[in-house]
Amino acid sequence: MIESVRPQVDGGRYPIKRALGDEVLVEADVFTDGHDAVVAELLFKHSEEKAWHSIPMEFRHNDHWAAAFRVEKLGRYQYTVRGWTDPFRTWQRDLVKRHEAGQDLTVDLQIGAELLGAEIADYESAIDLAPPPPREEWVVSFEKSLEVVVDPVRARFSSWYEMFPRSFGGLRGVLEVLPYVERLGFNVLYLPPVHPVGVSARKGKNNAIACKPGDVGSPWAIGSKEGGHKALNPELGTFDDFHALVRAAEKREIQIALDIAFQCSPDHPYVKEHPEWFRARPDGTIQYAENPPKKYQDIYPFDFETPAWQSLWEELKSVFEFWVGHGVTIFRVDNPHTKAFAFWEWAIADLKRKHPELIFLAEAFTRPRVMHKLAKLGFTQSYTYFTWRNTKHELTEYFTELATEPSREYFRPNFWPNTPDILHETLQHGGRPAFIVRAVLAATAAANYGMYGPAYELQERTPREPGSEEYLNSEKYELKRWDLERADSLAPMITRLNTLRRENAALQSDWSLQFHPVDNSQLIAYSKKAGDNEILVVVNLDVHHPQSGWIDFAPCEVHDLLSGGHYRWTKPRNYIELSPHKLPAHVFKVTRT
Repeated sequence: MIESVRPQVDGGRYPIKRALGDEVLVEADVFTDGHDAVVAELLFKHSEEKAWHSIPMEFRHNDHWAAAFRVEKLGRYQYTVRGWTDPFRTWQRDLVKRHEAGQDLTVDLQIGAELLGAEIADYESAIDLAPPPPREEWVVSFEKSLEVVVDPVRARFSSWYEMFPRSFGGLRGVLEVLPYVERLGFNVLYLPPVHPVGVSARKGKNNAIACKPGDVGSPWAIGSKEGGHKALNPELGTFDDFHALVRAAEKREIQIALDIAFQCSPDHPYVKEHPEWFRARPDGTIQYAENPPKKYQDIYPFDFETPAWQSLWEELKSVFEFWVGHGVTIFRVDNPHTKAFAFWEWAIADLKRKHPELIFLAEAFTRPRVMHKLAKLGFTQSYTYFTWRNTKHELTEYFTELATEPSREYFRPNFWPNTPDILHETLQHGGRPAFIVRAVLAATAAANYGMYGPAYELQERTPREPGSEEYLNSEKYELKRWDLERADSLAPMITRLNTLRRENAALQSDWSLQFHPVDNSQLIAYSKKAGDNEILVVVNLDVHHPQSGWIDFAPCEVHDLLSGGHYRWTKPRNYIELSPHKLPAHVFKVTRT
């Protein structure tokens, strides 16, 4: 009997996920009636291989077996488990017991010879014999083969930086800022939509319904007479400029990520050429986007259930293929939860079959089941509720869920303390310490994290109005001029955090996360470990007052990688004190002696 094979997602309906070079630990309960010896094997192969590789599984306890294989090629692997009862191993096991009991082994050796089909001289030679291959009729295989999608390492460990090219003078301006992004330590530079922006119903500053002369509109209102999703906004530059940016970024080990937003401005060529792809209102006009009571007159959503869905879906998939052809392999997808699930499963599977190096980040701040479904359907990474988890209880509960529950097999979190759409009240009212606290939490608790800059390092924190999470004078609707060398910039702190992430393997994955008791509700402590590399993080969540307490942590030496302090902890409880006005966090490298 082969039961409880894991990992698997929804009974094998969806694949698990790993990054290149990761290990896949497979476990199963394998047992039989009676007392015969059981053998279990793990089988695995890449989808392009015909023959299976086999690894003996190790018996752990209570009929539980385990073995692991390493994924060394992008794409998909299959894996399954098989087992059998082995008469020869049963005989050999019992022979040892009889020998230890001092019994006569003459007949037993004859039985073994019959099983083996060869003479057995004595006990010593009998116990050294390797068992013959199992007969086909003995072998039982698990009812299905399971799958694992293997993504690039950057799917598991990445640091994202978002910036609006138009605020830097276009693509050539971004090219000039690349050294700054590299110095900060980010390896993904994410650009909002770079397509032509519509003129009809263009929004003004601060999302005003009427725009004024010179207003640049929202980049997410895609499409004009200059083209649509397969065109560059000419105000940003040319495709030669874009290619130069991609190449220059790659030389600095930075990948360019593009925003893909499947929606159109009223001026998009699709609107005129394919009105059947949109939903018509009773008065004959096209339905614009709404999230009542909010109205987005400058955006037309696609109708994914249109009778012409096949041509629409093919065209949308070709948008990704177009940008892949221009050197882009990472995509941040806008509001995927408002599009058909079936589209994403079909499109992502087909795209990754041709281009297994692709990474898709789902920007879906929505209900948990919807977010998890999108991850199962193929999205490589997912935005999370991190922005709205701020108390010790909230953070502990949520981080533990993401790192330890079965959903970790398919849901890769990406923590963002801010986005162009989200300015949480913690940042609005917490000042500089709040920005440091949230950056430390994001960069150390999650292997994938990002921030919207330069708004973050320059601590932009004025809301459009009280109670709003929208920025006043939001960059979504106007050009900004950023002073990257400002004296109060958090750039040095962010640079340090990204350096620590690169230098410490413990911070490059999520699953080892462990929380440690602290007798103060304003202090949170957690550790991560990879081999001998161990990192302990302690953060003061009170951004206004110093806090102190005692942490339960085994004796060790700790070196603070942020401040440089060095401490020897000789007891299982150790004193911590953190002031938000100095440095509200410790990131300790732990040395066990």
